[in-house]
Amino acid sequence: MDGLPLAQGPRYVNEENCSSFLCYKQQGEFILKEISRGALIPSKMTIRIDHHSLNYLIGNGVCFMALCDSSYPRKLAFHYLQDLQKEFEKFDNGVVGKITRPYSFVKFDGVIGSIRKQYIDTRTQANLSKLNANREKELEIVTENISEILQRKRNSEISERLPATTPEPASPIWGSPLLEVIALKWTPITAIVAVAAILLWASLVLKDDFII
Repeated sequence: MDGLPLAQGPRYVNEENCSSFLCYKQQGEFILKEISRGALIPSKMTIRIDHHSLNYLIGNGVCFMALCDSSYPRKLAFHYLQDLQKEFEKFDNGVVGKITRPYSFVKFDGVIGSIRKQYIDTRTQANLSKLNANREKELEIVTENISEILQRKRNSEISERLPATTPEPASPIWGSPLLEVIALKWTPITAIVAVAAILLWASLVLKDDFII
């Protein structure tokens, strides 16, 4: 994966929600880059962002994402992503491979909008059937908060900026028998000299105090 966004589908936002939409879009692009650089390993994942869930599915080197309200059934969200994947695989790989600009795969925008309409109402018979199928089997999908991913990114950047330090090789003299002989011979003398210096300093202090 190269991290290039191919399509985003029709936009259903008004002016009041435009800033929020751009914020979520930037976070989705950030997640896409993290996936492309190998920072996010799972092929399926749900990322909590405020009161929303960003669900993604990776298949054949392509990542499909859907931003949903946190109350939207995750099972339906991944059915939606699987349907997108099936439709995407109908396109010629050669055509997709030539795309170099973000969101320029406009042919797929209409497909996204068409499939999206099928999943807006969770109470349709088709969606209820998907929700009730294999109800006893839980989705094995990793869930994380966006804050955790951002913190890992910051920690990674900090560690990359730190200079690489290599431990200095120890001098061969420190492990030599000669050093052991020197240590055994001179350590008692060093200790005696140190004690003598302390006693001399103490006597001078006492003498000065006494004179005062």
